[in-house]
Amino acid sequence: MHKNKLYYTLMSVFLGIVVGAIFLLVLGFNPLEAYKTLILGALGRPKYISWTIVEAVPIILTGIAVAFAFQTGVFNIGAEGQYIVGSLGATMAAVALDLPPIIHPIVSLLAGAAMGALWGGLVGFFKAKRGVNEVISSIMLNWIGFYLSNYMLTFAFLRKPDSNYSYDIADTASIRILDQWKRSEEGLAFLKDNPLLRDVLNPPLHWGILLAILIALLAVFILKKTSLGYQLKAVGFNRDAAEYGGIDISKNIILAMAISGGIAGLAGAVQVLGVSQRIGILAAQQGYGFNGIAVALIAGNSPLAAIPAGLLFATLTYGGGKLNSRMDLPSEIISILIGLIVLFVAMPKLMDMIKHFFAKRKGEGGENNG
Repeated sequence: MHKNKLYYTLMSVFLGIVVGAIFLLVLGFNPLEAYKTLILGALGRPKYISWTIVEAVPIILTGIAVAFAFQTGVFNIGAEGQYIVGSLGATMAAVALDLPPIIHPIVSLLAGAAMGALWGGLVGFFKAKRGVNEVISSIMLNWIGFYLSNYMLTFAFLRKPDSNYSYDIADTASIRILDQWKRSEEGLAFLKDNPLLRDVLNPPLHWGILLAILIALLAVFILKKTSLGYQLKAVGFNRDAAEYGGIDISKNIILAMAISGGIAGLAGAVQVLGVSQRIGILAAQQGYGFNGIAVALIAGNSPLAAIPAGLLFATLTYGGGKLNSRMDLPSEIISILIGLIVLFVAMPKLMDMIKHFFAKRKGEGGENNG
């Protein structure tokens, strides 16, 4: 992330916290106590830290997906639908296929990514070949993906009898860390004698965080070190100049959206294989894709910065859940806080005014001292 973007982000987080504190005061709560509860609720115990990481993984990946699309000049507001079909694809592979332990999760992850890439590629195709605005088509595909997931659960091979859920994924497809060992007699006995490790491993901790870091690095490598990345960004920055330079505009728009969709689909796959281990009839969209948009904005559209931005988002949401139970504080305050941070990120002119104000004050102080 560039120096100016880092300044904008840090200042936006600070201002969001300050304005959030004012809201808390108006509501009659002590903001220092509320923020202490929030931080300790997310980071105060090893178990809470593990849960925060688990919560962060899908929004980091959807944040990377949206950031990648932004870098190539397209707005992927369809990460939610891509996440849903990605979870569907991974579940189908993890339920229907009989594969060895190492191969099975890889195939299931690839199935989820492929479904997401297909969903994102459709948006790119409609934009490149028919001139359909990607915001409109991706919103529509969000709903199609939502209802497709519910429809697929009407099939007997996927839906567990007398339930609203799919069959649980095969143990061989799980990406949880030491999952089977934790349930064994040996594992239970060991964890009983090691409470700290038990606390860390008690949540469904999985390999998704390492995968998210790898995907962020890969996204940066593609964008900055490959001819494909050069072409994708060239199309985003100036389509006419890119076409004049011999770049296939349609192909690169479709590719950009397919890659972005694949990453969002991978988020759904990771969530199924690492946390829920099944899918159910959805009453509403799950929100991971939309949260990814906020993470991408906070990260300044940097795939690498989506990692700390996603961890911040998860800290606020998971730790914020403790505010209601421990302080009887409305849970909506966390949504307000996140919204304020995103609002300030979207106001770079205000950030510049604050920066110039303090620079001027510093200069006047130096003159007076002189």
